[in-house]
Amino acid sequence: MGKEKNPRRVAENEAMAKVRMLRTSPQKLNLVAAMIRGKKVEKALTDLTFSKRRIAEDVKKCLQSAIANAENNHNLDVDELIVAEAWVGKNLVMKRGRPRARGRYGKIMKPFSELTIKVRQIEEQA
Repeated sequence: MGKEKNPRRVAENEAMAKVRMLRTSPQKLNLVAAMIRGKKVEKALTDLTFSKRRIAEDVKKCLQSAIANAENNHNLDVDELIVAEAWVGKNLVMKRGRPRARGRYGKIMKPFSELTIKVRQIEEQA
């Protein structure tokens, strides 16, 4: 007996990785994600390595995970991979505060984000 295999969530020439609970706002994370969209994975990894943004290191880990998934789980060629999609979503927001003058209360929002990266294998044009 046993259960049937789940169908793939992505196409045969794609692989993806997702990271949740990144401690940054989605707007800031989307700036880094936009930096790598549509690029070859080697170029995207280089750009993330030398980026000055703090969150670029976490985006790089997610991209490396997507590349490893493509290579190990889906038997795709790493040299022919591009970053097909990279999208950002909201996650929870921690609400904190600070007392201000005249009995007021300053609201401090600490947002979290999530990131999904999809890599796709393309055939090299000869």
